[in-house]
Amino acid sequence: MSTTTDVILGERRRLTNLAYRLLGSLAEAEDAVQETYARWYAMPPQRQAAVRSPGAWLTTVAGRICLDVLGSARVRRERYVGEWIPEPLPDPAQWRDGSVDPADRVTLDESVNMAFLVVLESMTPAERVAFVLHDVFRYPFGEIAAIVGRTPAACRQLAASARRRVRAARIPAPTASPTPAQQALLVRQFKEAWEAKDIEALVGLLDPAATMTADGGGLVGAVLRPVEGSERIAAYLIHIADKAPGLTLLERTVNGRPGLVARHSGTTVTVAAFGLADGRVTRIWAVRNPEKLHPWNANRPG
Repeated sequence: MSTTTDVILGERRRLTNLAYRLLGSLAEAEDAVQETYARWYAMPPQRQAAVRSPGAWLTTVAGRICLDVLGSARVRRERYVGEWIPEPLPDPAQWRDGSVDPADRVTLDESVNMAFLVVLESMTPAERVAFVLHDVFRYPFGEIAAIVGRTPAACRQLAASARRRVRAARIPAPTASPTPAQQALLVRQFKEAWEAKDIEALVGLLDPAATMTADGGGLVGAVLRPVEGSERIAAYLIHIADKAPGLTLLERTVNGRPGLVARHSGTTVTVAAFGLADGRVTRIWAVRNPEKLHPWNANRPG
């Protein structure tokens, strides 16, 4: 294998990490990376040899593909049944989908926690690409300009606008967030209260202004609009527990943070990510769309 080929293939993990943060979908990220490589290998050898930095070329192409996907995704999501939540990712040790090469798996850090990904969804495609490339991956605005098709100054403004969205969402800084141990304890207490159908305990663990959002994609039952308020959320969770006997709750890492997984007959049917602050649950994102749960189950259909 040539040195250039080694370099090209060595970029796959970084490109997958970038594409997932840009698209919020592992399946779409994999497709974008695959298309990026298809375009590289479609070039004649002399054109490949003329590329001074294959890594930069791949990043530019992947960024443009993701930008196009984001544009079409906004249209598709307007027709999506219910709320759209980014695909949840398990801890690398918990992957059950053998179709994903370990080298391609997404690195779990603060830039993939569910709260952050949800805010990214509120951005325009250009804002998201400029912000993720610059603030997360530290690309200079001159290189981002070539991807977005705008001037470096315009890309700087896009990233600044995206930062204002992040601040407006009041996502706690990592230093202000509960420690991993505190997060895990709170999620465990929530799980135990849910299993015991203890509505008072659930209300006590939830922030009074908490919000729960579910994503069934029209493929499985899920509340179509966010449930707001601790008492309403607690009542809804008890209702779900009553309707689904035999459901097993497991503590698992979801996008790098403590979360819960619900399994029925050995199949993961729900993955829940949590937003936590001041010792209480402030947000719950429950993904039930089976198309988004492939990494959590042993076999991918088709």
